[in-house]
Amino acid sequence: MHEPVALDAADFLGPAVAAVAFVALMSLVVEPSRRHLNAILLAGASGVYLSGGLGAWELLYPIAGGIIAYCGLRSHPFIGAGWLLHAAWDLVHHLYGEPIWPFMPTSSFGCLLFDSLIATWFLTGAPSIFTLRPARHLRRRRAE
Repeated sequence: MHEPVALDAADFLGPAVAAVAFVALMSLVVEPSRRHLNAILLAGASGVYLSGGLGAWELLYPIAGGIIAYCGLRSHPFIGAGWLLHAAWDLVHHLYGEPIWPFMPTSSFGCLLFDSLIATWFLTGAPSIFTLRPARHLRRRRAE
């Protein structure tokens, strides 16, 4: 086990701003392309920690992540669950393994925060943040 490095404000602010930017950009992609694209991104992210310092254990996560990403082709909540699984793997690497970016010791923590924030968006169905009108069922309820 190695000693995790100290975190400062930028280690929290940077990933949070990046997550907001990610959600804004993805909100511009129409469905179902948004869901399909993000399932592919999730599958790709499953391999970023190979040779991350945990030996053969590194091979288990891409298998689980790939299966969840495949299910994400039809379900935003599966994509959200996949990003939460990735965030858990980020925590393991922050505490015990190598950082995701060797030149930035806190990068695994940043990835943990980013992944957790975007997972929340996916778990809510990944709605476009640019849609200003309420959903159809809400409009109907107000009219009654």
